[in-house]
Amino acid sequence: MTKINAAITGINAWVPDYILDNKELEKMVDTTDEWILTRTGISERHILKGEGKGTSDLGTEAVKGLLKKTNTSPEEVDLLICATVTPDMQFPATANIISDKVGIKNAFSFDLNAACSGFIYALETASKFVQSGQYKKVVVVGADKMSSIVDYTDRTTCIIFGDGGGAVMLEPTTENVGILDSALYSDGAGRVHLHQKAGGSAKPASHETVDAREHYIYQEGQAVFKFAVTNMADVSVEIMERNNLKSEDIAYLVPHQANLRIIEATARRMGLEKEKVMINIQRYGNTTNGTIPLCLHEWESKLKKGDNVVLAAFGGGFTWGAIYLKWAYDFNS
Repeated sequence: MTKINAAITGINAWVPDYILDNKELEKMVDTTDEWILTRTGISERHILKGEGKGTSDLGTEAVKGLLKKTNTSPEEVDLLICATVTPDMQFPATANIISDKVGIKNAFSFDLNAACSGFIYALETASKFVQSGQYKKVVVVGADKMSSIVDYTDRTTCIIFGDGGGAVMLEPTTENVGILDSALYSDGAGRVHLHQKAGGSAKPASHETVDAREHYIYQEGQAVFKFAVTNMADVSVEIMERNNLKSEDIAYLVPHQANLRIIEATARRMGLEKEKVMINIQRYGNTTNGTIPLCLHEWESKLKKGDNVVLAAFGGGFTWGAIYLKWAYDFNS
């Protein structure tokens, strides 16, 4: 029986117009442009403004562009998965809302939450549906309106996050391209270092939780940094060794854009020069599930069919992992 691989056949991304730069943050909290750049590598981030605007709006724009680029009608889509930690609402799933907004009617859809690793978790999950032979066109969205859970009085977290999203089309192929391997992990003990304290079933929203500012990101920076540096690098090297890949075999590393120092540490462990690492954190900050598709979208024209690409991420939970894929197409402008 011929082996079916799931291949990315299109990519699109979208960010809102409003830019929050370091100079503006200097007026909001006790920080400086130099301090932010030194510790994170971030100069600016995009913020979604407007009453009633949510993550589905980011995802909808990304998917609309994806369908146009791949010449796909909404009726052709079989499944849509949205990786997000900032759903429009507790229910229904943001994936359902995106599907409705773009006119996808013949598909099922659901959300996946694995913090900043969500996009690669969703990509691997979607690939199994494609490999089953039953699903021909699967859309994977990674999007987050992080500004909705950022405390803009907390200088340690408000400098990091931005809003944005992207989407990829996955389709079956019998060629030796597409998603070839993955290594995904989680350790729930890490939740104490990075979480949102209130708003879930264990601590529902109340006047007390709002007054205590418990609906924002809580992060113990040093503990998260140490774990992320080690595990994102380890899993990337693991995926290389498992597939007999040397640094010269890899066209690009696509790392989650959480912190420039974490990205650089991962690249060093993999033996990759800077030219082989997709980095745009300086312009977008950490868009959580949006970072990897934003990178792929930006570098799409440079990717060539057959290129070996490694996606790597780390997120709250803790979650982390890497995917090895061979790029499936050449860009046509």
